[in-house]
Amino acid sequence: MRPGNRRVLLAFAAALGWHAASAAVAPAAPCEHPVYLTFDTGHMGVAPLVAEVLQRHHVKVTFFLASERTQSGGTSLDDQWAPWWKARAAEGHVFGSHTWDHDSWLADQGGDLRLRPSQGPQAGKVRTLTPAEYCRELQRPAERLLAMTGQHMSSIFRAPGGKTSPALLKAAASCGWTHVGWAPAGFLGDELPSQTHPNAALLEHALRDIRQGDVLVAHLGIWSRQDAWAPANLEPLITGLQARGLCFATLAEHPQYRAAVAKLR
Repeated sequence: MRPGNRRVLLAFAAALGWHAASAAVAPAAPCEHPVYLTFDTGHMGVAPLVAEVLQRHHVKVTFFLASERTQSGGTSLDDQWAPWWKARAAEGHVFGSHTWDHDSWLADQGGDLRLRPSQGPQAGKVRTLTPAEYCRELQRPAERLLAMTGQHMSSIFRAPGGKTSPALLKAAASCGWTHVGWAPAGFLGDELPSQTHPNAALLEHALRDIRQGDVLVAHLGIWSRQDAWAPANLEPLITGLQARGLCFATLAEHPQYRAAVAKLR
């Protein structure tokens, strides 16, 4: 082989090697057909399993935080769970508020809000909050997240049960919060009675009906459901939707919510 030809071949081989190395370290392809999996807090009994499944499948989600009673006798945002939340923050998940005491909207009262908290010292009692007091309920989980993880919460919230009113949304907007609901097909059913809504039926409906762009909702443990949803359904839901060509993204990538996610508390 002539020296000139040898130099050309060596240069070509080197270029091929560089290209292969570049391909090996290239970033993952963007999520082109996303769905947005979200979790509200709960009794936290399935939280370790949820984290394990998300890690195994490299799925990022959005968590909505409230201070809820746990199976261990504490609350979902107490010191026992602080390392768990810190690990999720380090993994790149997104966080929003679910109100501190899990306040469900009942009615508007003038410019104020009638609510029933399911947690905290007034659990089960009806109370009336001014817009400023409701804003405080939204902000408290953000302050606790920052204390636990060093990460700021995004300016998104989910009203417990998804129950809102124009007055509630106006109150939240006055202090910079944007509400996030879910798609009809994205209601994954873990709050429903397992006797009438078994896991297999819930999974079948989800895999059939969920479409690109849907926001999905599940919980980190529901007291009333006897046959827990997550151990049976979370992993096959992820793999089944991926087999349909869908992928998972946080609300930081959602066109409707990305601006609110970028606005930190």
